[in-house]
Amino acid sequence: MVKGENMQPMHQMMGYDRAITMFSPDGRLLQVEYAKKTVRQGSTAIAMVCSDGVVFVTDKRIIDSLVVPEAVEKIWQIDEHIGATASGILSDARVLIERSQLKAQQNRITYDSAIDTLSIVKDICDLKQICTQSGGLRPFGVSILVAGIDDHTPRLYETDPTGIFFQYKATAIGEGEVEVEEILHEEYNENLTIEDGLKVSLRALKKVLGENFKVGRIDAAYIRTDEKKYKKFSKEKIEKTAGDVKDLKDKKKK
Repeated sequence: MVKGENMQPMHQMMGYDRAITMFSPDGRLLQVEYAKKTVRQGSTAIAMVCSDGVVFVTDKRIIDSLVVPEAVEKIWQIDEHIGATASGILSDARVLIERSQLKAQQNRITYDSAIDTLSIVKDICDLKQICTQSGGLRPFGVSILVAGIDDHTPRLYETDPTGIFFQYKATAIGEGEVEVEEILHEEYNENLTIEDGLKVSLRALKKVLGENFKVGRIDAAYIRTDEKKYKKFSKEKIEKTAGDVKDLKDKKKK
């Protein structure tokens, strides 16, 4: 008879992943763990706090030549000073992002001021957490990177399907998470500008995607500390920067 890790028959172990509210004997919520695995299968997303703001760079994973690249959205504006990107089930992300956009608008109407990034993150995580302990629901199969400018201070947070969040200086999620984080640990420092952050991120995506790297499947955005305005990088800017990164790598080989 085939047995599971805790030496119970496999057919008994399978029962513990049938409901989100059921713990396995070793204290695991298997449906939540499956949701985290879904995130690791998603396309790579990177966010970084720089000396002059925050930057988002992501792979839209467009593999069908008939798809219009500009129609695929992987980085979203939550408010003028807050943006987000995600990995995992993007339909789940869209619902959470629209909820955050509404909360940001309500804050402006109610208090006549911009909402802080942490309030957005907590609201997202509150809903995610509810979906880990309520029968009849499934966890959100998406991790979201939320970054913004709070009182002239750039901040970056990562949320995962469990409903927990952490503040980061730079981080990555998705299928290339391990490789990208290796590069971030080597090259990231707090003095990097947004331009530098874009170069580091594109270099990391080139390593992850290899021959599949194409400018058309890359999306990037930034928010400068002094402007507090969410803006997208143009395709031409991404293409030029990607070319510069390639030239820098060639020079290093020489």
